[in-house]
Amino acid sequence: MAESGTDAKTKLIVELVLSAATAALGMVFIFAGLRHLDPNREASKRALESRKQLSKRLGRPLIHTTPYEDMIAGDVVNPDHIDVEFDSIGGLDGIKDTLFQLAILPLRRPELFCHGKLLGPMKGVLLYGPPGTGKTMLAKAIAKESGAVFINVKVSTLMSKWFGDAQKLVAAIFGLAYKLQPAIIFIDEVDSFLGQRRASETEMLTSMKTEFMALWDGFTTDQNARVMVLAATNRPTDLDEAILRRFSQSFEIGKPSLSDRTKIFKVVLKGERIEDNVDFDRLAGLCEGYTGSDILEACKLAAFIPLREYLHDEKKGKQSQAPRPLSQSDLETALTESKKTKITARKPAVVSFRLDDYEDLD
Repeated sequence: MAESGTDAKTKLIVELVLSAATAALGMVFIFAGLRHLDPNREASKRALESRKQLSKRLGRPLIHTTPYEDMIAGDVVNPDHIDVEFDSIGGLDGIKDTLFQLAILPLRRPELFCHGKLLGPMKGVLLYGPPGTGKTMLAKAIAKESGAVFINVKVSTLMSKWFGDAQKLVAAIFGLAYKLQPAIIFIDEVDSFLGQRRASETEMLTSMKTEFMALWDGFTTDQNARVMVLAATNRPTDLDEAILRRFSQSFEIGKPSLSDRTKIFKVVLKGERIEDNVDFDRLAGLCEGYTGSDILEACKLAAFIPLREYLHDEKKGKQSQAPRPLSQSDLETALTESKKTKITARKPAVVSFRLDDYEDLD
């Protein structure tokens, strides 16, 4: 009788254990199924992956971000990965010195600007001037020199088919910049985004501008925030007056002077194989009215001349280890050709008609 009672207890315990195991296994399957059916599961995974990529790209610990900030995170650039410095930009010495004092130093040495309100960091800087004068390069150099995270705002990223998302994305720009400070919010061709408000523009665009200005004003009241809005445009007159007022400093990046063009030639040709007798001052005098971009393209055009000669000699059976160095005549030839191209591009097309061409139509 005692043995049968023990067997019954053992059997009961085994049944209880099996029931508990079955229930636990069922709960595991239920939770796994619910996780699989969770509509936000993939979005959460993508958000975590985005945060990991941002942390790796910036070399910083993981930070908490919102889903909208995760969408902006793809436009964040580590300043260490920017290959443009002030030394990479020929000329503009006066502007570079002023930008260093007003824009870079507050981001790099905030302890110097915490005594009173007059020495507060710049919250907005506008670079304007003709195309090809180096505005975008200057913006990248500011981020590089200051060590600030560079958030390259793209209008296409802010546009959304869902009502209200545009304002949330604008808020995400400033929220992410605050979390990653020191940070620079850069808007290229800012007139296309923050242009003058008109009655014909959409409600979404108007609300985006309003939200942007409101959040920007919030940073101007926080003296400790090391966040700066940096913008570039070819058409400053198209900007909204309220936006222009928020830029503490504006810098005109005009076409380079003679001395600046000489410096640009030296920067562009630095590290290239050129002859020792290249006269940079003479080259600078031959390209009056050229921008830095024009000079760069002319130098690229000149670099093909030795290459063409090398390939021509190669076809004739002449062997040499490499194309010859770039010469003064190559650069002058390229400048002449590029000047002809510029004149042709500016010259309007003229179509002439002769009466003889239409005699057969009568």
